[in-house]
Amino acid sequence: MTKVSLEGQVAVVTGAARGVGELLARKLSARGASVALVGLEPDELKRVAERLHGDGDHWHADVTDHAAMAQVAREVKERFGKVDIVVANAGVASGGPFTDSDPEAWRRVIEVNLIGSAVTGRAFLPLLTESRGYLLQIASLAAITPAPMMTAYCASKSGVEAYAHCLRAEVGHKGVRVGVGYLSWTDTDMVRGADQDDVMRELRQRLPWPANRTYPLGPAVDRLVAGIERRSAHVYGQGWLRGMQGVRGYLPALIGTVGQREMRRFAPRLEGMRTGLVGAGGAADEQARGGAATHRS
Repeated sequence: MTKVSLEGQVAVVTGAARGVGELLARKLSARGASVALVGLEPDELKRVAERLHGDGDHWHADVTDHAAMAQVAREVKERFGKVDIVVANAGVASGGPFTDSDPEAWRRVIEVNLIGSAVTGRAFLPLLTESRGYLLQIASLAAITPAPMMTAYCASKSGVEAYAHCLRAEVGHKGVRVGVGYLSWTDTDMVRGADQDDVMRELRQRLPWPANRTYPLGPAVDRLVAGIERRSAHVYGQGWLRGMQGVRGYLPALIGTVGQREMRRFAPRLEGMRTGLVGAGGAADEQARGGAATHRS
């Protein structure tokens, strides 16, 4: 597909305080885009904004808050004049057996990853319609294949994948392109946080290659940038994920069989597992919940 220059484009990135969102914002800025950073960590967002190559600004907001995100969209339009690209990247994760999971943490994963993505789309789609722009929804390998001990995360990422596919069909005639970005285990605070639990780390290491590896962040984000430049319908942070699409129909049965064996092996070690949100981003979400809905930092 033809590449679209990012020079002079305005991009919004949610979950921009760290990890994929932070590096993506910096790489978009390096290619000439003005970047609006959205997230729950005002100090981190300010730090990222100061490292951008070009024009940028940051907003402290919870992506699950309709009023807050609508306000962010209005202020971004006032600040930059338009919005050409939106990357719905904000996400949290939890792990552990479903029956022992913290109901609030489980629900929060769905709220941030799925509901937050829809709230982001609802707030910014009118601006993307004006610019005939592009929405990239960040999903995951978890949307393609189920995994034991990750019920909330897999459900949320399967949900955002389906949501984005539906949205593509709805808004394409208005000139808005919608893409889905897929990432395997990538070196971020979220993955490092999950790996702090011995069972989760060992269970992941027993996945078949290449799904058992942790991949460097830089090349994955470079692939996302290339997908944004091409307004791609599907963007793969690791190239082998493209091949997973052709076999995904077989994966639930395979994972069901192998997963039962592994869960039986790990069963004696499951008691007492931490069931809250993982990583620094999860900690920030837990700290921010119940605070001010939004303010421009």
